[in-house]
Amino acid sequence: MTAAPEEYLVPGTDISFNSLPKVSLHDHLDGGLRPGTIIELADAIGLKIPSNDELELADWFEDSADSGSLPSYLATFDVTIGVMQTREGLIRVAREFVNDLAADGVIYGEVRWAPEQHLTKGLSLDDVVEAVQEGLELGTDDARNAGGSIRVGQLITAMRHADRGLEIAELAVRHRDRGVVGFDIAGAELGFPAKNQLAAFDYLAHHFFPVTVHAGEGDGLESIKGALFHGRALRLGHGVRIAEDIEIERQDDDNTYVSLGLLAQWVKDREIALELSPSSNLQTGAISEWGDDLADHPFDLLYQLGFQVTVNTDNRLMSNTSISRELALLTDAFGYDLSDIEVFQLNAAAATFLPIEDREDLADAISEGFDEA
Repeated sequence: MTAAPEEYLVPGTDISFNSLPKVSLHDHLDGGLRPGTIIELADAIGLKIPSNDELELADWFEDSADSGSLPSYLATFDVTIGVMQTREGLIRVAREFVNDLAADGVIYGEVRWAPEQHLTKGLSLDDVVEAVQEGLELGTDDARNAGGSIRVGQLITAMRHADRGLEIAELAVRHRDRGVVGFDIAGAELGFPAKNQLAAFDYLAHHFFPVTVHAGEGDGLESIKGALFHGRALRLGHGVRIAEDIEIERQDDDNTYVSLGLLAQWVKDREIALELSPSSNLQTGAISEWGDDLADHPFDLLYQLGFQVTVNTDNRLMSNTSISRELALLTDAFGYDLSDIEVFQLNAAAATFLPIEDREDLADAISEGFDEA
């Protein structure tokens, strides 16, 4: 059963952020489990977890993730991945993942996850991809039966510290007509540049398969360069530290005057989407150069300069969040209105790994939904 999402209202209106049509680009399958599901799946396989109380377990995830360190943040996934090793567990988690997105008003989502991390109970790489796809399709059926509509695609992720990139790239291409829409690399960013997975990226380029790369979160500008040069990334997973290539020259009461480095100018001019995740960026210390509060996040600077900013959750469990909550937090921090929120969704629609006709239909659906609001 889908948990009722917390509702967030657009300031000064009776419009719910939850009711607005939204697009989710950066949302990890193993970071979006329900605490109750973790408890039940852990009990079924005899896995010890920090608490068997839903509220206590939810608090443990949020507190553990709120460390200011990406490696510490990633350590919480030992628990969620631990209960995602069986076909039944994967199907359930994927189905509920879609249920929860639909309940939050998401009409298109791309869910990323690393199949290589789900093989300890004897499933093959193809087995786990097929199980997740079954769960996603059940979730979309649930939404349709409830009178809603959502579409979801898989982003197959390779772990950047491992040596299976080419194998995972081949897996992604093998399932391109069975639910997989793109490829990603994730994991500890610092010390594991994109060039380490060059064979995978070459293979993907030869097969005209779209790529997003985690970059500009746990490492800086060189990592972003590698994502674009070696990875041929069409989007940047987070990418928030592109702001390190923006120099604020002076400010007055009305304006901020900046100059962009060559990398930042390239990302802006090529309209390479930034998969920004404000709450997560705070938790992992990705924005520590600018401050330790959401109002310090360079999101607004990037938006005002014309970068293709999008709003994402990263890991809904670890950040105790939803896209509606992220939008509410940004609106509170920067005074955005409905027109700004619509721009963020249209940016995301344009950056999806869907065919152009589908992207145009998605943009129309977003505009119609905001017009109705």
